[in-house]
Parts: sequence; C-alpha cells; structure tokens
Amino acid sequence: MIDDCEEKVIIELSKSEALVLFEFLARTSDDDSLMVADQAERRALWNLECLFEKALVEPFLPNYLELLEQAKKRLKGE
Repeated sequence: MIDDCEEKVIIELSKSEALVLFEFLARTSDDDSLMVADQAERRALWNLECLFEKALVEPFLPNYLELLEQAKKRLKGE
C-alpha cells in the first residue's frame, strides 16, 4: 500500500458515496473496463478498493444489493 514515509490524505465520504464507489471499483477491476494510463493508476484504484473493503461491512451482508440501490437513490436525490 502506501509507504509510511509518504504523507497521507484523509477524505471523508458518506456511507452512500463509499458503497457506490466500492461497487464501481469492484466491478471495473474485475473486467478491466476502466481505462487507466499506467500501472500506478491501477495500483491506486486497487488500494482504494482495499480500503473500502476494510471499512465497509455492507458488501458482505445478504441484502447488499438492496443497500447499494438505496445508496444510489440517496446520491441521486430520490
């Protein structure tokens, strides 16, 4: 992941944003549909996906798809 000597950046996301971004990263990393310019971009996206996996319990719940749809609706303002 990140070198301990490197300065860290803290970003706050809503739970809805985190769920939607996690799903996007998981889906695009599985099928390589996201165009990346080089390996550094790919590594940064993989690292971000891993951070979401550590922070979120929802993707492992049986009603994950329902929770994801609710999160999408909240972000769309529905």
